[in-house]
Amino acid sequence: MTEVLTKDHDVQPSASDIRLVIAASSAGTVFEWYDFFIYGTLASIIGKTFFPSDNATLQVLLVWAGFAVGFGFRPLGAILFGYLGDKLGRKYTFLVTVTLMGIATAGVGLIPSAASIGLAAPAIIILLRVLQGLALGGEYGGAAIYVAEHAPGGRRGYYTSYIQASVVGGFVLSLIVVLSSKALMSEAVWLSWGWRVPFLVSLALLAISLWMRLKLSESPVFQAMKEQGELAGNPFVESFTYPGNKRRIFIALFGIAAGLTVIWYTAMFSGLSFLKSAMRVEDTVAEIIVGIGACVGMVFFIIFGAMSDKIGRKKPIVFGYAATLLLLFPTFWLMGSAANPELAAAAKANPVVVSGPDCHYSPFASEQDSNCGKLLADLAASGVTYELQKAPDFAVTVGGSPTDLSRYPWSEKAAARGTALQTELAAHGYDFAKVTPSLGRTLTVVAALLMLMALSGATYGPVAALLSEMFPPRIRYSSMSIPYHLGTGYFGGFLPLISSYIVARTGDPYAGLWYTWVIVLVALVVSVWGLKGGLPTDFKDD
Repeated sequence: MTEVLTKDHDVQPSASDIRLVIAASSAGTVFEWYDFFIYGTLASIIGKTFFPSDNATLQVLLVWAGFAVGFGFRPLGAILFGYLGDKLGRKYTFLVTVTLMGIATAGVGLIPSAASIGLAAPAIIILLRVLQGLALGGEYGGAAIYVAEHAPGGRRGYYTSYIQASVVGGFVLSLIVVLSSKALMSEAVWLSWGWRVPFLVSLALLAISLWMRLKLSESPVFQAMKEQGELAGNPFVESFTYPGNKRRIFIALFGIAAGLTVIWYTAMFSGLSFLKSAMRVEDTVAEIIVGIGACVGMVFFIIFGAMSDKIGRKKPIVFGYAATLLLLFPTFWLMGSAANPELAAAAKANPVVVSGPDCHYSPFASEQDSNCGKLLADLAASGVTYELQKAPDFAVTVGGSPTDLSRYPWSEKAAARGTALQTELAAHGYDFAKVTPSLGRTLTVVAALLMLMALSGATYGPVAALLSEMFPPRIRYSSMSIPYHLGTGYFGGFLPLISSYIVARTGDPYAGLWYTWVIVLVALVVSVWGLKGGLPTDFKDD
């Protein structure tokens, strides 16, 4: 039997109904992603408060590991809430997910620091991240399907693109709340307890989201299936036994979710981290720059979502992947040269070369077991590009000139060693002070971010409509949520951790981009092979 998105119900939603559906679904998605992203936006403070370590690089990796844990549980949330969404309905399922997310996020703002309660603090944070991941695993599928099942076929890409843009909106909102909170209090207050305010704001956002979503009625497609007795007996099992669905899930996972997610996270989280750390842009300035890029860049999601209604879903996605492979590295090179050209020039004119017989560096070690390892850790923590060479003796050169290692404070803590390292490199033109780029350079950085957002919009904008059309209505919530959250949870959620690890091991601030590049290449191959061309159609059995 051929199953479709909208034709099984007699009454098409009115224009006002559609506007309410889009507004309520999008607002809830903005708020829920705000809750999830606020952790990443405040990563540096989270690290100092809940994951303190003398190894600055380890502290960063622990924070991103906590970030990844939330993503790691998204597939389980997709299975749980996908099952409920296909059995009990779209509306009530995503009411539960947004409530769980709001409560878990507010909880982060109430947990005492590790200095107060020891290891219980990071343990509770991880638990709350698990709850956030479970909630988010059910949110996206519910919101996307709910809008798609209300939308007429010829405008499904346009209407659902607002859900895609709402993900970016959550990131932008997290930056706005953080910057506003910082502006309303002194730095001492902010660092002491003020950073908790953005987490507690989640309760107000939860109230607004619930108020809007309670006004919604159930999806007309779900109502029709329920009335006709066509609901799935076990949506999870049927997702893998329905004819042709295993192939669809494979394509959705590796050809859609994995690729679009790494582009989006590279544009926003890697971009923000790159500006703050490697390029040493002042934190607030970096947040404003990325916020502007994200806010303006949301329009690309709408443009490409609407475009996919006219040219098909496959073309913009394939174009976005191919363009990313060509432009990813040049765009970040442009961003780096504009953000802090003096630092880039110093690194080029006076490269740091570390040589030795066994220079082993472990970013996950609280302290390195050799002097060479300590130096590499200090270089990584300072964001200094270095080259590692094999040699019989341990030595360091800066711009070809040997450095006197006998004066280095090897027995001191990492902070003292870092200060000594930066003092030594300052004599060779390295400036480790936080910078504020000029207006012209800031606009160049924003332009680079907009390029990344355009690539993300091309691959992300059409996706809610595409995934909704790929799967049969009776198991749609489960079938699209499982591959989407496997892809975004593991390929995307672990991106900051993996790319940070690659950068720390190689000493190259751009090396982490290879992770994104390889995943996008795989996604391009799978999407070219597996996605159907032509104009969009409702679901049809293969």
